[in-house]
Amino acid sequence: MPKWGNINERRNQLHPVIRLSGMNIIIDDTDNPLIIKVASIQSARMQVYFIDNDDYFVKRKMATDEDGNEYADNGERAIFYARGVLATVMKLRWTPDVIHCQGWMSALVPLYVKTAYKDEPAFRNCKVVYSPSPEELKNPMGKNFGNCIAFKDIDSSVLADFSEEMTFEELNKLAIKYADGVTFSNNGANQNLIDYAKEQNIPVLENMNGADDVRFSEFCDSICGGEDNE
Repeated sequence: MPKWGNINERRNQLHPVIRLSGMNIIIDDTDNPLIIKVASIQSARMQVYFIDNDDYFVKRKMATDEDGNEYADNGERAIFYARGVLATVMKLRWTPDVIHCQGWMSALVPLYVKTAYKDEPAFRNCKVVYSPSPEELKNPMGKNFGNCIAFKDIDSSVLADFSEEMTFEELNKLAIKYADGVTFSNNGANQNLIDYAKEQNIPVLENMNGADDVRFSEFCDSICGGEDNE
């Protein structure tokens, strides 16, 4: 997950992962150090890896600053996060069966998995499920978003179906376009996105709530080809 600036590192006992140090993400010819931190949730016996960077996350909140103004580089932050997560997965030598992306910050993951990383052993057989969040950004991603998204064989042409500045709704549509399945919350789901997902002829699961673990698990099984492919 992103290392949002309002996450207390001391209280949650976050610490840098030394063996993952030294990685960088280049966005629009700018070299951005990728910092990976980790913490443990003892009750769940789970580790959480955090994507961090001095410019994009340190001393920042989530989508908006203390005055409620959206950060002008939210598009770049989403790009950095998506590529940072995938670089970390490869560095850890994980081979996920399903990647579940939740919300706008992870919206570029489906694109990169299905294009730039499609031949990587870690992602070759991976399925991607995207879940738009009810929260919305008012501002577009900006005119430079097409340049920033460029990586390997990806360039601004992948955005040809969308407007130059890339609205928030279009960002979600881009995620849906490259996803293998989409789920929608029963709380404020965007009907335009539901209709767009159905137009893509991919599995769609509607009216999800926080207690729908079984439905979601069955949904992922169906995308992967059955329970034998968990």
